[in-house]
Amino acid sequence: MAEIQTQSKSEKGGKVRSKKQNTRVDMTPMVDLGFLLITFFMFTTTFSKPNVMDLGLPAKPKDKQQEDISKTEIKLSNSISVLIGKDNRIFWHQQDNLSLTDDNMNETTLDREGIRKVIQQAKSRAEDKNIFTVIIKPTDDAVYKNFVDILDEMAITDNERYGVTDVKPWEKAVYDRKISTK
Repeated sequence: MAEIQTQSKSEKGGKVRSKKQNTRVDMTPMVDLGFLLITFFMFTTTFSKPNVMDLGLPAKPKDKQQEDISKTEIKLSNSISVLIGKDNRIFWHQQDNLSLTDDNMNETTLDREGIRKVIQQAKSRAEDKNIFTVIIKPTDDAVYKNFVDILDEMAITDNERYGVTDVKPWEKAVYDRKISTK
C-alpha cells in the first residue's frame, strides 16, 4: 500500500506553507501477484509433447516361423526398391543383383513430381497391384528426415505394403559409383 507521511501543523500562527510529502510505494503485493501469475500460467500451459512416429513392426518370429518367412520372395515386377542417399538424393530401381547397373539405377527427388510419381507409375505397371511392395533401403549417409518423408509418401500413395531393410552389397557398389560421379 502507498503511505503518505504528513507532518503536524506548526504552533506558529501565520501562513502555512505546504511541504512536499514523501511517498513510498510498497511493492510486496505486486511481487506476490507476479509470482501468482507465473504459477498460474505454468500450471495451465500444456507442455509440448514429443512427436513420435508410430512404426508398427511385426513380432519377432520363432525359429520354425523364420524358415517359412525366408522362403517368401517378391517378384521384381511387383516391387520397387528405393535407396535413400546422402545430400537428399533418392535412387530407385526394379532390378535384381545381376541386372542392376549404373544406367538402370535412377535418381529422383522427394517432391510430388519425383518419388511419388515413380511409385505410382511402378504400381500401375505391377502384375498384381494388391501385393505391390515398396522396399525402402536407407544408406548410412541418409538423413532421418528423408526416411520420414518416404514413409509419408507411402501414406500419400496408399501403399500399405512396404518394408525397410539394409542396402545389399551389390546395390551399395552401384550407389557408391553413382554418388562419386556427381
